Amino acid sequence: CIGTAVPASGRLLVLVNGAYGQRMVEIARCLKIPVVSHDSGELAPPAEDRLLRTLREDPAITHVAMVHCETTTGMLNPLARIGAIAKEFGKIFIVDAMSSFGGIPMDMATIGADFLVSSANKCIQGVPGFGFILARREALEQTAGQARSLSLDMYDQWRTMEQEHGKWRFTSPTHVVRAFAQALRELDEEGGIEARYRRYASNHITLVDGMRELGFQCLLADQHQSPIITAFVNPDHPDYDFKRFYAELKRRGFVIYPGKVTAANTFRIGTIGDINAKDIKRLLAAVKASMYWRH
Repeated sequence: CIGTAVPASGRLLVLVNGAYGQRMVEIARCLKIPVVSHDSGELAPPAEDRLLRTLREDPAITHVAMVHCETTTGMLNPLARIGAIAKEFGKIFIVDAMSSFGGIPMDMATIGADFLVSSANKCIQGVPGFGFILARREALEQTAGQARSLSLDMYDQWRTMEQEHGKWRFTSPTHVVRAFAQALRELDEEGGIEARYRRYASNHITLVDGMRELGFQCLLADQHQSPIITAFVNPDHPDYDFKRFYAELKRRGFVIYPGKVTAANTFRIGTIGDINAKDIKRLLAAVKASMYWRH
């Protein structure tokens, strides 16, 4: 998306508060796209006043990009507010909704997104294998001839699908597409995105309440936290070792994520997928049984 959407004369501003925002910056640099990085640190949402000041002072910026759910920490960034600022200044807004689309209600027009990128897995609950882009048609039509890659030419892929009845330009991932179609049916059967969001939110609340009862502390303040994944601070105990804790949980049938934050020692637990409150309660029981440092 970045490699096609930003023209040779363009300049990209990326709002960064985790590893995946930083990855967008790295993509732009690899593609020799002029890029400005606004890094607000891993524990804070993007600084809106800084964004406003930069857009006023640097008219060469043509595109603004941001991760919606930054899974480095579980941060849920203020999509609609950032989109409104980008639109106020007439900028193209690119959204990485990899870990939120399908699980958190959103509307392209309301959030001001021109391009929104997500994946067949994550909240859609398909299997990994392809990414997809939702695009405002007028913005997409203006990207003809801009791609810096043959295989990742967003415009040409869209044009081929339009002209060839949905055909991929090159070999299509047929098995993943069938899994995606089945996942969409299951999403509809669940009651749509609103119903899935309520389940994810309930999973998250059950997890956080239970972990706090066990003495764990969330990394983020509640108002910044997504229902997708939650970072917890490692216990401050001389006998605690994450690798042993991880192994104890795995032995009981649960696999968690190691921390990805540089500012603190953490681990992460996801609350998406085909899981519900019963699964979270089983996890909490396993966590309690795995707290060897308190036995």
